[in-house]
Amino acid sequence: MWREFRDFAIRGNVVDLAVGLIIGAAFTTIVNSLVNDILMPPIGLVLGGIDFSNFFVTLKGSGAYPTVEAAKAAGAVTLNYGLFINALIKFVIVAFAVFILVKQINRLKLDLGPTPAGPTKTEQLLTEIRDLLKGQPATPPAAA
Repeated sequence: MWREFRDFAIRGNVVDLAVGLIIGAAFTTIVNSLVNDILMPPIGLVLGGIDFSNFFVTLKGSGAYPTVEAAKAAGAVTLNYGLFINALIKFVIVAFAVFILVKQINRLKLDLGPTPAGPTKTEQLLTEIRDLLKGQPATPPAAA
């Protein structure tokens, strides 16, 4: 059982998956910073200084709260649609980045080498002869 587990754990696909997860986690922090620090401030400025992360509706609780954190601290139940908008923007950015990455990898795979040549004329003729011989009925051996 241990040998099977070791073989599974060191198989190429599992190692590739682990590397992908580690890079994905690091990529997430970059995307979070890109969205929160680079993209959302100008979008908020265009919309009149609005911060999407503080768009919420209080479902249960008394009073008006200036931020989601203040509402949570007061024990209010909130519907945080602004945080959902931020998450949606992050998803679109990640999906686009992965699309570009896969597209570039596929382009590189196509440029790795020439395509193998087809069969030669002799190989084609031999294949045709073989196929013709397969189509003929078998003849019994002649008696001597």
